[in-house]
Amino acid sequence: MNYRAWYHRCWLVSYMSAEQVLQEFNKSREWAGLHVADNSCFHYRERLMLRLFEESEHSQDQDASFDPELHKLLKDEFNWVEKLIKRYVGREALWLHRRFLLTYWIRYFACGDHDRSLPSNQRNIRTVDIDMLIDNELELFRSCTILPDSDFEDYQAQATFAATYMVWLKKQLAGALAIDIQKVETSRLKSLLTNVCPEKSLLWNYLPELCEIT
Repeated sequence: MNYRAWYHRCWLVSYMSAEQVLQEFNKSREWAGLHVADNSCFHYRERLMLRLFEESEHSQDQDASFDPELHKLLKDEFNWVEKLIKRYVGREALWLHRRFLLTYWIRYFACGDHDRSLPSNQRNIRTVDIDMLIDNELELFRSCTILPDSDFEDYQAQATFAATYMVWLKKQLAGALAIDIQKVETSRLKSLLTNVCPEKSLLWNYLPELCEIT
């Protein structure tokens, strides 16, 4: 892993055309899929995605707040990363990349029924997406917190990353969309984290405060 080379590559993104950015995004996917522990490549993909978001915002040909192609690209990335998370157990870079994806999905595509500034068809798409996304993330959380071998460190790491991701997700949705994921109780998350990562039990005692909106 050559951090400096990846950092330089991220710098070059600002000088790429939109077509080059999309080509780089598609081309880097195979490499990232074979090096799931390398956060540098995923950071590069994030930089490429940010550039695509910027291009969409400055587009004069369509509503920059809802770009169907960008919506599909982000959704495909979500599905791909989920497959990698399930295939390569306990890889933190994948969970961090998923946080990035969700952050920008909320920023650009999420809204509630109260947002009447959008056409009804877009509002319905986004509302359905919110419900589907929450259900999907809950299912991912459940599947990744099953420990077939409690002594295997990768499974312990996977459960820890899944639980801390859910803590983060609860706070993000509550803060940005006023949605409370009541299906996952904070007490359950605390119990799970204490079980798989007891050396940080002092931190988990503050979990209710971590889940609060500031």
